[in-house]
Amino acid sequence: MNRKEWKGILFALAGGTMWGFSGTCGQYIFANSNIQADTVTVIRLLGAGILLCLYNYIRQGRKILAIWREPKDVIRLILFATVGLTFCQYSYLKAISYSNSGTATVLQYCGIILIMIVTCFLGLRLPAMREMAALIAVLLGVFFLACHGDPGSLAISRPALLWGGLAALALMLYTMLPGYLLAKWGSVIVTGYAMLIGGILFAPATRAWTVRPDWSPRLIAATAAIVLLGTVVAFNFYLKGVELCGPVKTSMIACVEPVVAAVLSAVWLKTAFVPADLAGFALIIAGVLLVSSESM
Repeated sequence: MNRKEWKGILFALAGGTMWGFSGTCGQYIFANSNIQADTVTVIRLLGAGILLCLYNYIRQGRKILAIWREPKDVIRLILFATVGLTFCQYSYLKAISYSNSGTATVLQYCGIILIMIVTCFLGLRLPAMREMAALIAVLLGVFFLACHGDPGSLAISRPALLWGGLAALALMLYTMLPGYLLAKWGSVIVTGYAMLIGGILFAPATRAWTVRPDWSPRLIAATAAIVLLGTVVAFNFYLKGVELCGPVKTSMIACVEPVVAAVLSAVWLKTAFVPADLAGFALIIAGVLLVSSESM
């Protein structure tokens, strides 16, 4: 492995770690304030959207406005911003608010299996053996997380399971909706605009400004970490990893995110995980890695 690939691995690890850290920051906010998921979603989308758009403007100037002269691309961008990215951010934070960052992140990663299922359906083919093994591993993992191995009981709340499932669906939509936009305009431009659009539309829909939280320095720091580290910096680090060592290897390395989220949730916020939870985490991550490694 050459120096370039090692640098890519480090960037991918850093990006995944920051994503996991930002999820735990969300858990901290929900546990220590009256701030709801819709407020954090609006702040995250608007804050990161503005910063990414400024970053794009500094790098490319007025060229970043070219996408707005393509009506079909604008329609697809708005669809991605609302049904994809905003739904993904909101459902993930709601899942955290009802459970914890580790559980929510692992459940969201089930979306990669949904992508595999949809891909097989659209391709009019049955899943390959590796894909079937991944699907079984993920289903068993969700079973252990939800029931701790006992089908007669529910170990996590129904809202947590519901929003975790919606987060997985949202991840699938977030991944598949942009389509050619990323190749045509660049992922940083598309994501920056999508975040800005999502924040502008989501703010009046939720009336997030009506919440009057008692902002403490720690809450402000946690919110800033979600916007800056967990969104702007993590996203750019991930893309740098893709550039240096390829998308497949980078996506696999970024699977450190649920591990980091679970560890930080346990160490920092004292979240208790039982062996069945850990088994569920391991099975879901194994399933995700199995699908991600198929093209290697």
